[in-house]
Amino acid sequence: MREPRDGANNKPSKAAAAAAASPPQSFPLILDVDDFKGDFSFDALFGNLVNELLPTFKLEESESDGGDALPNGHLRVPSTDGSKYSQGIVSPLFPEVEKLLSLFKDSCKELLELRKQIDGRLYNLKKDVSVQDSKHRKTLAELEKGVDGLFDSFARLDSRISSVGQTAAKIGDHLQSADAQRETASQTIELIKYLMEFNSSPGDLMELSPLFSDDSRVADAASIAQKLRSFAEEDIGRHGIPVPSAMGNATASRGLEVAVANLQDYCNELENRLLSRFDAASQKRELTTMAECAKILSQFNRGTSAMQHYVATRPMFIDVEIMNADTKLVLGDQAAQASPSNVARGLSSLYKEITDTVRKEAATITAVFPSPSEVMSILVQRVLEQRITALLDKLLEKPSLVNLPSVEEGGLLLYLRMLAVAYEKTQELARDLQAVGCGDLDVEGLTESLFSSHKDEYPEYEQASLRQLYKVKMEELRAESQQISDASGSIGRSKGASVVSSQQQISVTVVTEFVRWNEEAISRCNLFASQPATLATHVKAVFTCLLDQVSQYIADGLERARDSLTEAANLRERFVLGTSVTRRVAAAAASAAEAAAAAGESSFRSFMIAVQRSGSSVAIIQQYFANSISRLLLPVDGAHAAACEEMATAMSSAEAAAYKGLQQCIETVMAEVERLLSAEQKATDYRSPDDGMAPDHRATSACTRVVAYLSRVLESAFTALEGLNKQAFLTELGNRLHKVLLNHWQKYTFNPSGGLRLKRDITEYGEFLRSFNAPSVDEKFELLGIMANVFIVAPESLSTLFEGTPSIRKDAQRFIQLRDDYKAAKLASKLSSLWS
Repeated sequence: MREPRDGANNKPSKAAAAAAASPPQSFPLILDVDDFKGDFSFDALFGNLVNELLPTFKLEESESDGGDALPNGHLRVPSTDGSKYSQGIVSPLFPEVEKLLSLFKDSCKELLELRKQIDGRLYNLKKDVSVQDSKHRKTLAELEKGVDGLFDSFARLDSRISSVGQTAAKIGDHLQSADAQRETASQTIELIKYLMEFNSSPGDLMELSPLFSDDSRVADAASIAQKLRSFAEEDIGRHGIPVPSAMGNATASRGLEVAVANLQDYCNELENRLLSRFDAASQKRELTTMAECAKILSQFNRGTSAMQHYVATRPMFIDVEIMNADTKLVLGDQAAQASPSNVARGLSSLYKEITDTVRKEAATITAVFPSPSEVMSILVQRVLEQRITALLDKLLEKPSLVNLPSVEEGGLLLYLRMLAVAYEKTQELARDLQAVGCGDLDVEGLTESLFSSHKDEYPEYEQASLRQLYKVKMEELRAESQQISDASGSIGRSKGASVVSSQQQISVTVVTEFVRWNEEAISRCNLFASQPATLATHVKAVFTCLLDQVSQYIADGLERARDSLTEAANLRERFVLGTSVTRRVAAAAASAAEAAAAAGESSFRSFMIAVQRSGSSVAIIQQYFANSISRLLLPVDGAHAAACEEMATAMSSAEAAAYKGLQQCIETVMAEVERLLSAEQKATDYRSPDDGMAPDHRATSACTRVVAYLSRVLESAFTALEGLNKQAFLTELGNRLHKVLLNHWQKYTFNPSGGLRLKRDITEYGEFLRSFNAPSVDEKFELLGIMANVFIVAPESLSTLFEGTPSIRKDAQRFIQLRDDYKAAKLASKLSSLWS
């Protein structure tokens, strides 16, 4: 029985047809093997067996829809009473059951029969496969034996072929060697024939073969002549006879000395002839002919003569007008007035022209010479050594360090700037020529050699230039100062005060100019020094010049400011009067003292300005060192530390001058304070009469004048000084003021109202001095305020006044002696018994 592939079959199968037409026990063969081939489906097989029987069952089921089915396959018929229960079972639900059972039994029998048939077939197939496998194995074994034999045959054949090949190669080598020997022998015979021609008689070149006179065969003639010459010279050298003396010893050299001489003459004549032809072709720009001549000439000293001859005949090396034009392009019509910027533009134009010319020559050289790189090496070397050197000799005339050129002529700075411009532009030219091509020539080294004489002494010239610039600048400043001094001298002398002009003051602008000179010098150091050690040495030397200049300039400026302080001090001492003078003299002296005080105040301000600008100048140097110098010194061990030490040493002289000047400033201020106290303080300020009027609690006129003076004059100090310098100066000034006031008050006697006024003065001084931010000074004036109480309290309270501050008891005793009732109240004896 065979079923459809898709599992759906609408036609009745053979089994179903047979089951429908036959009684249950007489089924024919209903299954065959083909039913189980392909995509077998049991559901499809079963459906094909029973589909013809099941429709009857389905129809009956639909007809008996009202009954209940029992588990045994029968229907339960509904009844109206219990008496009919026995009649409830009717006909079977599946009348085809018996047919299906019979069908299934016959199918099982057929399946068993089919299995037996299949098992029989499988057994027969296994037997056939076993027989075939045995035959196959036997055949494979025989084939393996045959293949092994075949491989052995191939191995013997390969060995034989290799042996035959080696024999053939040896035979070929022998044949090639024999052919080479035959060729060599043939060439030797020919060369000997030519050699005999050259060895005929000295200087006789008339009987030579046509080969040596035929212009069309000049290449062969040159090759043969060089071979003959080499052979003859080697023969003479082998016999130990120098060529010049070989002419007189024909036996020892077998007569080849004549051949050597004739060959030399012939080679020289041939070389000259080729050079002439090369020149003619060069003038006509016949590159092919030039290339042929160059190729032949390459056999004579590797073509050196042809290369050098070609380079030497270039117009740039023999045309005087071109060399004059170079100088005019760079230096202009008036060489003495050439500026570095104009020279830089001229060199750029000239070097571009030279590079273009060399590039054009490179194209010709590449097309003509067999070894263009060697010719380019000669050409570039000739350009640098002849054309560039001639220009540099005119451009860079090294000045004398003994007799320096004047600044009006540019000084040493002009030479250094010209040197830097020429060096930088020539380095650019060298790089351009290197890009064009120059063979194995060391262009960089050759360029450096052009400037070696200038670079060897460069540091000395740079330092000498900086010193020259500094000297000229100082002379210029002195001249300006003198002019202003002459213009205002009469006015200053009429007032009796020193005139400190702004031109004499330290100028940050001038220091900045020093730094600018140094920066320019450092840039040249970077340009000329390629090694870090050399650069560090040059930079250190140049920076040391700056330190010396700034140190000298600041020290001189501070000394000039100190001179004004000294002059003001001399004016004060000049008008110190004795005790017995007339009123007119005293008035004149007072007026002069006022002028001296004004001069002192002006000198104080001038010195403070000088100190402030000195600090700014030092800050500029330190910033310049940090930004530009230190990084150039760091690669060399110890260079940075040495430079820092030199910077500190260089500034020490300026610091010493500043310290002395600040001391003089304090003396000036204290002198004026003493003058004001002496002139303004009256005895009645601290001992007011007992006239019944209310006491005056204001500060005294002397105190007010002193505080106003200090506020005015110290304003410049607050601005000029900073940090520890400011703190030290103000502390010293406060201590000196404290001492002056103590000495001043020792001249007066005090009553209680005067004590209150003194305390008011001390408060004024203390409040002003708090702006100094000097704790030690503030403490001293606080103690002064406490001691002033000795003039206010009653005598019997003095013993308890200083119980909390025993440290000031000694100074308090001195103050107590200034009480107007000191003697009347017999305070000396009372206090001595208490404090002893």
